[in-house]
Amino acid sequence: MKKTDFSHNSPGKVVKTQQGYLAFVPAPLPPKVVWSNKLIAALSKADRSLARLAEVGSAFPAPHMVARPFIRKEAVLSSQIEGTRTSFRELLSFEARQLSFFGSTEDTHEVYNYVRAMDYGLQRLKELPMSTRLIREIHAILMQGVRGEAATPGEIRRSQNWIGRPGALLNAAIYVPPPIESMHTCLSDLERFIHQDSDLPPLLRIGLVHYQFEAIHPFLDGNGRIGRLLITFLLVAWELLSQPLLYLSSFFEANRQEYYHRLLSVSHNGEWEAWLMFFLEGVHNQAEDANRRIVLLRELRLQYRALFADDRSRDMLGRMVDYLISTPIFSISQAQADLQMGSFTTIQRYIEKLASLKIVREVTGRSRNRLYHADKILEILEDPAQ
Repeated sequence: MKKTDFSHNSPGKVVKTQQGYLAFVPAPLPPKVVWSNKLIAALSKADRSLARLAEVGSAFPAPHMVARPFIRKEAVLSSQIEGTRTSFRELLSFEARQLSFFGSTEDTHEVYNYVRAMDYGLQRLKELPMSTRLIREIHAILMQGVRGEAATPGEIRRSQNWIGRPGALLNAAIYVPPPIESMHTCLSDLERFIHQDSDLPPLLRIGLVHYQFEAIHPFLDGNGRIGRLLITFLLVAWELLSQPLLYLSSFFEANRQEYYHRLLSVSHNGEWEAWLMFFLEGVHNQAEDANRRIVLLRELRLQYRALFADDRSRDMLGRMVDYLISTPIFSISQAQADLQMGSFTTIQRYIEKLASLKIVREVTGRSRNRLYHADKILEILEDPAQ
């Protein structure tokens, strides 16, 4: 990192530490936001798409059920940005307790921790405000038992970190975040910004918070994933969404190099508008994508229910279909534990009925530890964005 990388428009200062290296200390939020026509139009478009997603998601007959696979999409895609190679199906199969089905599960365990961290954070937000304390608790879950566990899960860093190419040392870093003392001040300022009254629209504030957290980089590992989790938590905490239906990491992963470039360009040159435009474009695109998938799931749900409308077990089968939307890869024991609808044999009977209607399909060919796929639901959840 060189001092000449940073222009006079940089929203912070480059400092020389006692150890002799350069580090960047971002200025407290908010910056002066220039309300160009382009930014106003992008904000309006993103707001409309997000409001529509909130409405469509809340109108779904079982909104918490449709949120579950979307959380897992976000977990897979956010982790892929950091280099994991676990697919959506591998994560669902991991949760169905078919742990030997795909051999090594190291990457899958990392992604599963992301799901656990998100579930924990959403629940914890009901009793604890967004804070450094909560972020530390979430980080501890994210990093538990996986690569990076040696990087003090749940603890703010006590040594300098940096961002660079694989294997690069500090003197060859692309970016060096604040040294320890400045970092703690930056975190306190960020927490204050999150809770203070502001005339800035919530979506813009969330975009600013994400940049600032990444610029501070308060952990030795896991900062990118925690920063993207913060987006979801703030969307829910600030009541822009009642459920975590926006998988924004899909947009970041598809535009990974631009994502990194936009964040770094804020630090270097104060290019706030370009970053916020990029962020708002992602919100709009992913909200529209989620809207489309929810509508397709709603239509499929009605089609399936019509198939067993005259069956005397239609209410139980209807509950099973809602479960399939949340968990389109599952085992009988998993469904029994999650649904609490009767014995293993009872659940098996319902699943066999759904299999006869071609709603689910057994994929292992085994007589025990069987695994089922709801293919049409998976297709809706996995098909490429339009």
